[in-house]
Amino acid sequence: MNLVKKNWMITAMLLIAIFYLLVSTSSINHEPVYLYLPLNVSDQDWRPLRETLDSDLQKKLEARLNANELWAVLIKKKRMAVGLVDLSYPESIRFASVNGDTMLYAASLPKIAILLTACQAFEDGTLQETPKIMKDLKDMIQYSGNESASRMIDRLGFKKIEAVLTNPKYRLFDPQNGGGIWVGKRFARYGGRHPDPMKGLSHAANVTQVCRFYYLLATGRLINPQRCRQMLDILSNTKLKHKFVFALNKITPKVRIYRKSGTWEKWHADSVLVWGNDHRRYILVGLISDGRGEQILRQLVRVAEAVLYDSSKF
Repeated sequence: MNLVKKNWMITAMLLIAIFYLLVSTSSINHEPVYLYLPLNVSDQDWRPLRETLDSDLQKKLEARLNANELWAVLIKKKRMAVGLVDLSYPESIRFASVNGDTMLYAASLPKIAILLTACQAFEDGTLQETPKIMKDLKDMIQYSGNESASRMIDRLGFKKIEAVLTNPKYRLFDPQNGGGIWVGKRFARYGGRHPDPMKGLSHAANVTQVCRFYYLLATGRLINPQRCRQMLDILSNTKLKHKFVFALNKITPKVRIYRKSGTWEKWHADSVLVWGNDHRRYILVGLISDGRGEQILRQLVRVAEAVLYDSSKF
């Protein structure tokens, strides 16, 4: 092979490599920002969740839920609450709920409030991100560890947790809208109570506020985008494969799942941010006060996906 031909081939290979590099870079730079979490939504385009209530989604959700006789009774008695947020198109978020502002005992689900308070304390410099504390946070969320959650409560204090939840920036507990997320007792048999001021519950939530938690998290509005990434990472590796996760693993095992659940006696709770590569992107929250709650929550996933599909958002 002569020198000219060899140099030509080298030049051609370099040009091809540069071309693919430019294409790849262009693709990355021009990829829609909503492919990754947290979403990069400007303040101008962002809307509070309550303002995204969608009548079509609401109608379809109510119809699907009330078609089940047991569920219809539980909903009427305010022993079942469901929240659904369609994140398929971040420029047009859609929200629907049933008994959205009804606060129920939520067992371990409100541990998300401890996670948020800890990350706020990291940001404020009042709590150090030591390996021991990070292990407790992951154990508290991923395994729903009660001992680790109690240790975090001891470090933070109920007043600090309450201050974060009632912070005007978040309003995750809002007496004007049915209350919300609350942690008022260690996850142990002993220890004092700091019950919520509305219903006197120790560990409480309503689906609207839990949906708001995930919505604020997904849009980088809990503390800041960096802390949101930290919380998403912790929420992304659940070790408990029941309820919503059991159903999702059957339906669509490849999606990313950010999740916290809760169970105690007849109270069953689950919450999930589902993030797929297609348009399977949504928040689902369910609170059930019934011994059959585990099975109901599994079935809710298919209902949610059917509602979203019917709305032509998949």
